[in-house]
Amino acid sequence: MTRRYAITLAASAVKDLEEIRVWYADQQVPDVGERLLGEVISQIERLAFFPESGRIVPEFGVAHLREIIHPPFRIVYRLDTMQVRIVRVWRSERLLKMP
Repeated sequence: MTRRYAITLAASAVKDLEEIRVWYADQQVPDVGERLLGEVISQIERLAFFPESGRIVPEFGVAHLREIIHPPFRIVYRLDTMQVRIVRVWRSERLLKMP
């Protein structure tokens, strides 16, 4: 039986998702924003069964910090023992900086 990883979202990731929704609504294309958010959530849900499917974040080169590129977004997550923590959801052209 396949082991399922727990998925949590950091406050920063929740804020990112809210800002994405607002940005697309402000651009008068809320349906595009909702579609993209749905796709991002699907990518995140996939990590429950395939947590190592994302690549290692090139800016840091550490095995536990990974990302999925889902244009135009980067879904950055931390991989821990049986847990995936979504850290950021950013435009893919942005470089990641740790606080």
